[in-house]
Amino acid sequence: MNKIKTFYTPKQVCTNMTGSFSKSPLKPMLLMQKIKEKEYNTFFDIIDDFEPIKKSDFYLAHTKNYVDNVYNKEGNYNSNSLPWSKELVESLPYTTGSLLAAKRHAIQNPGELCFAPISGMHHASPDSGSGFCTFSGQVISAIKIYKEFGFSGAYFDLDGHYGNSIDDSYTFNPLLEKAIPRKCNVNPKGLNENYINDFIQQLDYIEEMIIGNKVHYVVFAHGADSHKDDDLGGQVNTECWLKASEVFAEWVNKVSKKLGKPIPVVLCLFGGYRADDYNIVLELHLKSLLTCNRIINCNDGLL
Repeated sequence: MNKIKTFYTPKQVCTNMTGSFSKSPLKPMLLMQKIKEKEYNTFFDIIDDFEPIKKSDFYLAHTKNYVDNVYNKEGNYNSNSLPWSKELVESLPYTTGSLLAAKRHAIQNPGELCFAPISGMHHASPDSGSGFCTFSGQVISAIKIYKEFGFSGAYFDLDGHYGNSIDDSYTFNPLLEKAIPRKCNVNPKGLNENYINDFIQQLDYIEEMIIGNKVHYVVFAHGADSHKDDDLGGQVNTECWLKASEVFAEWVNKVSKKLGKPIPVVLCLFGGYRADDYNIVLELHLKSLLTCNRIINCNDGLL
């Protein structure tokens, strides 16, 4: 049985979240606990020896002033709306490191489905954080991957909120134009079936980019806050939320067959907020991961 290569270390978790509305810095640990609790360990291969990125790597997507503010608890250090702590700061290089390591592994081993259990990235801008996001790990890791492999990526950001950090960063670092080409930050619009149909149309565009050798890997960030019962979201019901995972996984198989080789795929978490029962958020994420694993890892030998 093929397992999901999962790039997780407790070092990417911040447990000091007293008074925070968002559990994003805790979510990786909570999800790993859920996986163990439900005895789904056999579906996940945990890799915990990946390297954190360096502080200087944050300068690829952010001003030195803002990065230093976060590290030193100065200026706009709390623009992410999260409680500052040394533990939070120390977790951030590992959070982006998880995504970078998952991308690298997927590119080098395209037959293996990869997972970076991360959230809290896609609202950060070059000179500040925002919406529980401190640094733009997508931008940083994409630029580093492009420098290392010459590969360009596409993001399927199915979080309940528009992920602005990529589009906000094109002017700050022009290399991002090659690392994540324009229109390759996919944020579906609409409700329920209209949401799914919009997603399918955007998948068609990314397929053209892949076939044209302009995109070489994809990241699927299935935020649970697009679910209608989320405290901050509400685009789709449970049926359509799960259908999005099926549509994506079946699309991966289709495009891989057209190419005659697997597309490198990385799965992520992103948002999800339930004050009444956070387990519902974790259950949604887990169902999405297992759906992708079931469909993509049964791809007639391609994966």
